[in-house]
Amino acid sequence: MASEPRPIESTGASPTNERSVTAATRSETATPSETAAPALLPTPDAEQPMTDERALDDRADVSAASSLPTSSAVDQDVIVAIHGVTHRFQDRDVLSGVDLTVPRGTILGIIGPSGAGKTTTIRLLTGALTPTRGEVSVMGRVPKRFRRTDRERIGYMPQSFALYEDLTAGENIDFVASLFGMLWRRRRRRVREVLKLVDLWDARGRQAGRLSGGMQRRLALACALVHEPELIILDEPTAGIDPLLRGSLWQELHRLRDAGRTLLITTQHVSEADECDSVAMIVGGRIIALAPPAELRRMATDGDLLDIETAAMYDGSDLSGMDGVRAVTQDGPRHLRVVVADAGSSLPAVVERIRASGVEVVSAREQRLSFDEIFAILVSRNDAQRAAEEADAASDPSGQPGSPTDRSKAAA
Repeated sequence: MASEPRPIESTGASPTNERSVTAATRSETATPSETAAPALLPTPDAEQPMTDERALDDRADVSAASSLPTSSAVDQDVIVAIHGVTHRFQDRDVLSGVDLTVPRGTILGIIGPSGAGKTTTIRLLTGALTPTRGEVSVMGRVPKRFRRTDRERIGYMPQSFALYEDLTAGENIDFVASLFGMLWRRRRRRVREVLKLVDLWDARGRQAGRLSGGMQRRLALACALVHEPELIILDEPTAGIDPLLRGSLWQELHRLRDAGRTLLITTQHVSEADECDSVAMIVGGRIIALAPPAELRRMATDGDLLDIETAAMYDGSDLSGMDGVRAVTQDGPRHLRVVVADAGSSLPAVVERIRASGVEVVSAREQRLSFDEIFAILVSRNDAQRAAEEADAASDPSGQPGSPTDRSKAAA
């Protein structure tokens, strides 16, 4: 067996040379179970060496990519663009008519229940799936035509564990870093940094297969971040992670965002929507809402929500018709919920109106619904809207898909 080559440290060595040395060393020392590389970015040729034929393919890709609508200055700030995407699996659409744009340097949260289409969306972005209809562009390129350099700009954490169970936590991260051509000094530094980030430094010498489920999730996250990618795609990164560590991970994700990275994060933890710059709520393969967290709250309540308690009985209908007041709900003789256009300007006016009637106000504040409540409201509203559309289509014989009647209803 050949002896272990010394780490490459000279600045004259190229990343391609180091990858070749790493691959050669691994082929001599790997056990049969280690011969397949982990699924870092699910593409058929992700780990193949660059050949003259692939170089010609890359030049062809450049020509093909030039036809994509990414030449304008505005498009250079769009990292992910999905237009009218539908993906059909067997006899059903798992995604239907999805439109999504993600600008550079933002965190997009894709939130929805299990089976809603979150992972399918991620797999379309990595090139593992091709849409049945519509267009997908990631960093100006169709994912199925990614080159090696494109993949090296992406960090991907899959939903399932896809690392070597018989390697230690530290060895897994070091191996992944070597696949991206990181030289020894930088690789050693980054391995240490990400192990401490995900709180696995003390477990760096333990085999990955002997880690708990939550620790394996953290190890997979460390592997996705080790090469400091430009686009970070994380599928359920906080599943099985305790709340304290979840908070520290979100702090790191915010730091990456502030450094100019773009992050797409799927999660079933609806409360994590507050951590994102924008949130796409997906249900049944459709995006039912896409907006910043504050705007989603306004969408759920049709404005800002005021919670008011009075010292004596008060008739909330007295507030109807006030400028800026959109709705009033009487929860009890002394408790009101008032929907207003703007809480900052309307709250003092509402309190003054109540006091003018001779009733003292005990408390008055803007109420922020939890995202569990917001999600429930928006899902219920979407279900009611779709049921009404289906009922209308069933009652109208001419309301066939794609007919003028159908299109006029959609426009309305």
